[in-house]
Amino acid sequence: MKIYVGNLSYDVTEDDIRQEFAAFGKVESVSLITDRYSGRPKGFAFVEMPSVAEGQAAIAGLNGKTLRDRAIAVNPARPRTDDRGGSYGGGRKGGGFGGRGGGRSRF
Repeated sequence: MKIYVGNLSYDVTEDDIRQEFAAFGKVESVSLITDRYSGRPKGFAFVEMPSVAEGQAAIAGLNGKTLRDRAIAVNPARPRTDDRGGSYGGGRKGGGFGGRGGGRSRF
């Protein structure tokens, strides 16, 4: 079962999250989401637990619990939807090289 964990303090580590969830069963993975440019945490994570029953127990037991002075939100993860237009460049098709005809692209 994949679980969303939100409202996390920027100080929280994957080990902190794993420790909280381990009280409810086996934790397969913890993914603390970070900004791709700065590397700083974004304040949410995903936890995977192999058992639905253990995952539901973790949700019930941890939702609203305080972790590093923040009340965390713990819910079942929703399926990912890509609403960014389907391609790079704000949904426009093509490379965006304007009037550079012919030749090979440097990219």
